[in-house]
Amino acid sequence: MSGSQSLPYEALKAVGAAKHAAYVAADPFPHIVIDDFLPPAILETVLDEFPGPDAIDWKRFKDGTGRKLATRDEAQMGPRTLALLHELNSSRFLRVLEALTGIDGLIPDPHLEGGGLHQIERGGFLKVHADFNKHEKLGLDRRLNLLLYLNKDWREEFGGHLELWSPDMKRCAHRVLPLFNRCVVFSTTDNSFHGHPEPLTCPEGASRKSIALYYYTNGRPAEEASRSHSTLYQRRPGEGLYSPRATFKTFVHKLIGRKSGAVPRS
Repeated sequence: MSGSQSLPYEALKAVGAAKHAAYVAADPFPHIVIDDFLPPAILETVLDEFPGPDAIDWKRFKDGTGRKLATRDEAQMGPRTLALLHELNSSRFLRVLEALTGIDGLIPDPHLEGGGLHQIERGGFLKVHADFNKHEKLGLDRRLNLLLYLNKDWREEFGGHLELWSPDMKRCAHRVLPLFNRCVVFSTTDNSFHGHPEPLTCPEGASRKSIALYYYTNGRPAEEASRSHSTLYQRRPGEGLYSPRATFKTFVHKLIGRKSGAVPRS
């Protein structure tokens, strides 16, 4: 992006600094929801080239833990999308995130491991979980998630809310509707439970579109440290066993973690 289409870094940094106190004090874990995050013209061009469900070779997830489409393949992304991703991974934008979160030394992920473009069609969902904590290729500690939504004219009855749950999984502290140009940033730990667990009820042909980016550091605070693990799925109160294998893995992770103070790689 160049000229008028470049991100307004100084304005974003000022917003981040102003929202720092709210970010670190947020319930149930540090996070912020920012509306009108970027100049609309930038996201309009990205939305125009966002690929439909059958337009590219999406990676399709469909099991008891979720139903969604994802791609991190830059060859399948349009030029405006690539430009935005590169800006959101730039050193100037990292300074925005550091001002917001207070986490220094943030590192972007050029491989887009687990990130990139996400799309969920009617009936799709993603169960509540905590994310993998180490980048398998780079060996870095995952510290932040950034979700940027691209859904114009999205209605409450369509669903698709991002849910943020308490560490004990007894309450949903926040439900965030995935509105166009709404950005959610949150810190990732073994207890930052979140998801889109309710099946999407948007009209046929519509979908819940988002950009997902993750940021890392070399090391993390000792109180957050654990051994490398993959996604840890959780059950909401009253929810049945949606995936015996995933639930068993989560139980083993927690059991070993209690005994050794660590969580193993699955």
